[in-house]
Amino acid sequence: MKPVGPIPAGYQSKDGQIAVAGHTARDLVEQGGATPLFVYSREHLTKRVGDLRATMPDRLKINYAIKANPFAPLLKHMAGLVDGFDIASGGELAMAQAAGLDPRAISFAGPGKRNEELEAALRAGVTLNLESENEARRALAIGERIGAVPRMAIRVNPDFELRGSGMKMGGGAKQFGIDQARVPALAKEIIAAGAEWRGLHIFTGSQALSAEAIIEAQANVIDLADQLASEIGQPLPKLNMGGGLGIPYFHGDEPVDIAAIGAALDKRFSNLPANLADTDLCIELGRYLVGEAGIYLTEIVDRKESHGSTFLVTDGGLHHQLAASGNFGTVVRRNYPSAIATKYDSEPSEEVNIVGCLCTPLDRLADKAHFPRAEVGDLVVIFCAGAYGATASPADFLGQGAAREILV
Repeated sequence: MKPVGPIPAGYQSKDGQIAVAGHTARDLVEQGGATPLFVYSREHLTKRVGDLRATMPDRLKINYAIKANPFAPLLKHMAGLVDGFDIASGGELAMAQAAGLDPRAISFAGPGKRNEELEAALRAGVTLNLESENEARRALAIGERIGAVPRMAIRVNPDFELRGSGMKMGGGAKQFGIDQARVPALAKEIIAAGAEWRGLHIFTGSQALSAEAIIEAQANVIDLADQLASEIGQPLPKLNMGGGLGIPYFHGDEPVDIAAIGAALDKRFSNLPANLADTDLCIELGRYLVGEAGIYLTEIVDRKESHGSTFLVTDGGLHHQLAASGNFGTVVRRNYPSAIATKYDSEPSEEVNIVGCLCTPLDRLADKAHFPRAEVGDLVVIFCAGAYGATASPADFLGQGAAREILV
């Protein structure tokens, strides 16, 4: 038997089913129209941001990284909770604008920005987090052509990384950002060219559960920002310290200790160097804010036996839950938090494999897991589905199409 990951706090049962905002699994499917269905909880989103603010220094601002989940109703809800937004494409800029987000509270990172994306960002007043000297010069030329003063920050590729992070975004040779030794020269160049200088973006990694590692990385970020500001010759107007806070997905994972991180930042903020005395300080979070606020509901359409193993075949799968299937960067496939949604209160009684409907052996949602007996028509729930699900998965693979989404 393989264990499933830890079910996030805050999910209740009603009439023997999992419930979100008082609605049972079957009620949610009726509201959404069909399965497969992503369900996002306003209550979970609001509580997560509130809990984070309660532990972090008052001075620290919180940005939401849209790439984690750009669902329009969710974006509108987050606009009332966070201080800013981070995007990584012109498409996300369009989504942000459609959701009514303030462009001046948006920063745009990501390598390979096309000229049309740069122009759209400049016209909107979005801050560009520059990823190369070439990108900076293209943006300056576009700004001159359209009569817009570019708002520019520099994304730094630091010499250090976030220990234990699931994805390392800094340290060594990277496609992200500008190596720290080259940052001062570029900053001076764009300031001399008349751009509005917006500071630095230093993102070192993501999906870390070690508070100690995050505290170390944040301390390194502050030290580096001070050093670079001295070399640039100007205090920093803004410092995006990146994110890195992860969520528990697998058996044995423990939640990151945000109280320890907040206490360390509070101590550090009480004695900042002069270069950062008036700096707008923020962290950029995606999955930490929204990951545990979402579930994925999929219906069992077949129950079959093969060589003594039981398979529950669902109408969903990796085309919506690439990460849960183990095909989104994990080396060894482990089971995400999951349950039989319509038998949420029942005791486990059998070992089963839960698979999707795709014609590939990669389409697995749970391997050799212990669940209550489930039949055709029962619903399966996959937790931690609020981030990197609907838009990070190949929805059109084998012509299956997108899942439905609702915010309750």
